[in-house]
This record gives sequence, C-alpha cells and structure tokens, in this order.
Amino acid sequence: MDVSQYLEIFIDETKEHLESLNTQVLELEKDPNNSETINEIFRAAHSLKGMAGTMGYKRMQRLTHDMENAFSEVRSGKLEVSADLIDIVFQCLDALEEYLTCITETADEGTNENEAIIARIDAVVNGKSGKAKPAAPAEEVKEEAKKAKLENDYHNVELKDFEQNAARQAIRKGMHLYGITVQIEETCILKSARAFLVFKNVEPFGEVIRSEPGVQDIEDEKFDWDFSMFVVSKEPLDKILRAVRNVSEIREVVGEELEVPASDEQEEKKDDAMVAVEEKTVELKETSAKQTSQKAQPAAQAAGGKPVVNRSVRVDLDKLDVLMNLVSELITAKNGIVSVSDSEKSGATQAIREQVEYLESITTNLHESVMKVRMMPIESVVSRFPRMIRDLSKKLGKKMELYMSGEDTELDRTVIDEIGDPLMHILRNAADHGLESEEERIERGKPATGSIFLDAYQDGNNVVIEVRDDGKGIDVERVREKAIDKGTITREQAANMEDKEIIDLLFRPSFSTAEKISDVSGRGVGLDVVKTKIEGLGGDIEVRTALGEGSTFIIRLPLTLAIIQALMVTLGDEKYAIPLSTIQTIEDITMADIKYVRGKEVINLRDNVIPIIRLNEILDVEKTEETQNLIVVIIQKGDKKAGLVVDQLIGQQEIVIKSLGKHLNNNKLLSGATILGDGEVALILDVNTLL
Repeated sequence: MDVSQYLEIFIDETKEHLESLNTQVLELEKDPNNSETINEIFRAAHSLKGMAGTMGYKRMQRLTHDMENAFSEVRSGKLEVSADLIDIVFQCLDALEEYLTCITETADEGTNENEAIIARIDAVVNGKSGKAKPAAPAEEVKEEAKKAKLENDYHNVELKDFEQNAARQAIRKGMHLYGITVQIEETCILKSARAFLVFKNVEPFGEVIRSEPGVQDIEDEKFDWDFSMFVVSKEPLDKILRAVRNVSEIREVVGEELEVPASDEQEEKKDDAMVAVEEKTVELKETSAKQTSQKAQPAAQAAGGKPVVNRSVRVDLDKLDVLMNLVSELITAKNGIVSVSDSEKSGATQAIREQVEYLESITTNLHESVMKVRMMPIESVVSRFPRMIRDLSKKLGKKMELYMSGEDTELDRTVIDEIGDPLMHILRNAADHGLESEEERIERGKPATGSIFLDAYQDGNNVVIEVRDDGKGIDVERVREKAIDKGTITREQAANMEDKEIIDLLFRPSFSTAEKISDVSGRGVGLDVVKTKIEGLGGDIEVRTALGEGSTFIIRLPLTLAIIQALMVTLGDEKYAIPLSTIQTIEDITMADIKYVRGKEVINLRDNVIPIIRLNEILDVEKTEETQNLIVVIIQKGDKKAGLVVDQLIGQQEIVIKSLGKHLNNNKLLSGATILGDGEVALILDVNTLL
C-alpha cells in the first residue's frame, strides 16, 4: 500500500506526540507514582508504534515498541520508575527526534539501529524480573494481557442513570443488554473509519446506548486500538459478535450479557408509567435511526448528543500566505478608494462615502480573521524548554527549575517559527552564566535550586516575552573592562557610558565575558545572533540586571509582520510611515524649548529629558523653511524615548508592509515600504534603530 500521501500527517502527529512525551516524562520524574501520567506515556508510545508500523518505519517501530513494553511493566506494577528509566526514556525521545528529522528531510528514517539504547531499556526491564525473558513467551504474555484488558474494559464503565433506565425498559420488553469490546489491528491506517463500520454492522441488531470512549473521541481517533460499547438487542450475542468480526482489520472481539442494577421503588414506578409512551415512540426512534444511518454516522451519536465534527483543520502555510496576500491587495485597493472619496475634486456623494466605510469595515474584519488563522500559541515553541533545562542542570551540575507562564499567548506563525532559537540562547545563557553553583547560592543565602522564569503576555499590538533568573546578575564593571581590553571602546568612552549602554555591548558580535569556552555558551556567538534575529522580526530586546539578584531579558515582538497601523508623515516632498505601536505622543514645540546636553538637542517634556532626532538629516531629505514651531513624534522602546522631528502629519492609516528586496536590505533605518491609495510609495521607518 502506498502510504506516502500520509507522510505530512505522520510528521505533524509524531511531532505532537514527542512534545507531549517530553512534557509527560518530565512530570513523571517529579511524581513517579502518578498513574495518569504513566498511562498517558504508554498511550503516546503505543500510538507512535502503530503509526511508525503503518508507514513502514521498522527501526522507529522497534524503539517505540520497547518503550511501550517498559511502561506496560510500570503500569502492571512490575517495574518502578527510577532515575535510570527516566534517562533512558529521554534518550529514546532524542533518538525518535533524529528519526523524525531524517524522515522530514528524506522521507526515510535512516540506518541508525540505536542498539545501545534498546539494550539499556531491555536491561532495565529484565533486571527487575531477575532474568531476561525470551522473545516468544514475552509476546504470548503480552497477548494474554491484551485479552485480559479486552475482557475487563466494559466492566470499568459505569452507565449513567438515563442509560440504565433505557436498558431496564429494553430488558422488560424481552431484550438483552450486551457489553462488547472491540480491538482493531495496529496496522490499520484509519481506525476511526473501522470503528464506524463496527457501529454500522451492529445497528441492524439493536441500539448502541453507550460507547467508551464517546462517539466524538472515536470520530477524532482519540482512542487506543480498542473501544467498548453497550448494545440492547433481541438477537443472541453470538450473532452480533459475528457481525463485528465480519469487519476487516478487527483483531479481537469479546462480549457478554450484562445485568442492570435495580433502581429504587420510586424510579421503578416512574419507569412503568413511561413504558406506554416509550412504546408509542418506538416507530419514531426507528425512523430516526435510519436517517442517522443514511448520514453515515454511528447510532451512538444520538445517545451522546454531540455533533460529530472535528473543530480543527490543518492548513498549509503557503495557502495562508496566498490568502494573506489577497487581503493585502484588498486593503491597498480600499486605501485607493478612500483616497478618491476624500478628494474634493472627485465630487464623491454621500452614498459612495457610505459604501467606502462599509468596504473599510469588511476589509478590517477580513484582515483580523486571517490573522487569527495565522496565530499560534507560543506553547509549541516553549514546550521543549523544560526538557532542555533539565538536561543542562545535569550537564552543568547545578540545581535549577524553569517556571513558565503565558504559554497560550498567540503570535503570528512566521514569528513562532523564528523565535525558538533566540529564546534557547537566552535560556542557556541564564543557566550557564546567570545561575551560580549550589555552593555559591548557599553562601549568599539563596535557595540551593536556581530559578529561571519564562513569562509571555500581550501588550497592545506587541507580545512581550521575559526571561529572568535569580542568579548573580551582570557585572557591569567587568563588562566595561572587557570591552576596553578588546578595544571595543576606549577608556574615555567607557567613562561617559551609562550602565545600560555598557550592557548593550554584550550584543556586539563575538563579545563574551566567559572565562572558559564551553559547548553550552561562552563562544560569543549567542546574543548578537539573538538581537539580529529579533530585530529582523520587527522586535527589540532589552536587558535589566541587578548584581547579585539576577537578570531579565525582555523581548518585544509585533503580533503581525504583514499589515500594521501606522502614522503617515511628510519630510520635504516625501512620505514616510511610523508604526503606531512605537508612538507614545505627538507634541508641538517651539525652538525655544530645545536645549543642548553634551552638544545634542533635547527637550524637557513633563520632567523627562528626551533627545531630538532630525529625520531630514538622517535620511538626507531637503529641509523645508525653518519655522518657530516643530512637530515632534515621541517614540518609545522599553525605557528609551526620542522625539522625531517631521514636517507634516497626514494621519493614521492601515498599511501593507512590502519588502524592499535584497538590493536595499543593508539600510537598517527602513523596515519596508507600502503602496498608498494614490499609488505613491512610502517608506516605513524602523524606529528601533533610531533609539
């Protein structure tokens, strides 16, 4: 069978399972007796094994099979969760990540057998029982365990009151209540479709009053390879079991007749009173069942009462990009119509203006909807960091814990794909440079275990991600001396630089304060890459530190990279756009308000000294006539502020960001361009580079 068409689904689902497994194994390390976590790990390993087997990835299947065996022993109480087992399972997950990388790149799992890891798993599993188990008996034991599990599945389900009432009424009419558990072959590709065929084959013999798991979960394939159902029928059990076995790819079916506990006297009377009504509605029920069958849905849907519909759809990012481009063109067209309707010469009527306002409302809503489709929670990025910190803790010999909040904060998919590496660099720096050794922490009166915090939250049109630690902080004087020694700055410059300016030197290429180079950090290739990447995404990074208390890295990122709200201004004859999210206020000042500090122009605005930036000088735009009043746009990045002098204000506008192309990408003052309603091109200023 050609399964290549399922490769993309396999890759996506394997990633999800591996992320889940990393999280669950970390939880298990903290709470080794948590049976729910153990079951989750077993189910994920079981699912991965089935998926790998279906796709023909034998090495991956073998490794997940051994993981499943280990957790089967843990579930049965024959094997304890030990530090060795946790370490080996993490090695298994790393090996599975390697397989997945190979499959993603070449559609083949590679040739690494991972014999050493498999041998370690077998040693741990067999070590508990005192001797190695031969392969054949182990398989037989496993088969027996599966059979026993099948026979007990429906016994573990408690019918709800209304389901018990329905069963009692059916039994009074001479019908039987059967509990049936069905196991699907693990090589089956679409197990939910196979389960549906089972329901369809059972329907002619009676009514399914309950399924476990529920119909919705079965439809969404949120179940292992077996499921249970409760059927009321006049037919003998053997006949129904034969009908189920007639469905292909069914491995095992077991069932028996069940009894329903008697209800109290009041309920019995109530049931008897309802019998007549129930008999009259049998015909209606049968008609309803036929309609359900025609719609190709299991009869259990009526009992569950939930619509069988999957609430999420996987969409290729390229298709979303095409949709986004169409929305961008629509906004450009809308700006053109707005420009025409606002023109006095066009003689636009009130009706045209109303239609323009309606179009503006529609395009805004469409843009917001498309953006919501592109948004993803940052959980998909940060979920791998607890495992990374755990490994670093062991590697560096330091006790540390990672605390995360705001994982459900959403960002544009493009930003999500790029932000993982910068965050990883910052966390590794915090673990290596930030946190002290256990002995140092105890000497300083701190807890022996260091803490690293990763917090994400939305702030206006930006998402803020903070990474902080309770370590030793940044020694500003040491950075100052290192910079002088390297020739980065002169001693005179260093004397006039504030602490924040000194800390910013850490983001210079090849600048590191590490005494020794390690493979964790200290090669001087971390923070400069971080800053370049974040600024490339339209964001900025700021550092706050207190010696002996810790450091905080604050990253601000735009919610979207495609369409923004901007303030349109003019400089000479040219138009420019300033992103609205960076603007604090707009001030009208006089020349007399401008003072000089160290030869630079500043203004005192509400007790804040703010430097003035003459944009026409920076951008080499011809000056207009000098006037006594100046229009100053106050911009802000973190704690830094500056005032941009512009000639005129045009107004706020929704603009589409267009790339300047590879020939102009060396100009850091500009982040892109936009097409205005009248067809003119306006350049978009990157204010991060001005502060």
